[in-house]
Amino acid sequence: MPETESSTLELDTVFALLSESRRRYLLYHFLENDVGNVENLSARIAAWEADSSVREVDEDDRRGVAVSLIHNHMPRLADHDVLEYDDRNGDAVTTPTFEKLRPFLEQARAQEGTSTVPDRSQLSVLYSTPPPEPYPPESGEADGEEPASPEDD
Repeated sequence: MPETESSTLELDTVFALLSESRRRYLLYHFLENDVGNVENLSARIAAWEADSSVREVDEDDRRGVAVSLIHNHMPRLADHDVLEYDDRNGDAVTTPTFEKLRPFLEQARAQEGTSTVPDRSQLSVLYSTPPPEPYPPESGEADGEEPASPEDD
């Protein structure tokens, strides 16, 4: 088979895999993470679809996304060697083939304006308590005094 036919077939496969919005959302996760789990991904994808936070996702919506991931999207991506998917525990990891999709995924994500920033529910947990100060106080700070400013010199 001539190389152009093979390339066309690969390109057709890429676009077929990216034609489903839910599958794109799934793949967007893997742009920044090498691993994922159906339980976590289904909640996140349902939140993306509803344009809400993970906490606001209805359990029925999350379950519907999980079913489609388990029975359609994960196996299809595994069949094309984009992900390795363990259907016993719902874990998935990217394969080297995923990198062939990366430029197309990045373009699709830019067009859709989908962010992979942690949603609000994750941010509230991440930043609810400030981390402990990693540095010892400078001289004078421990006594309640203000540290000398460079202007005082």
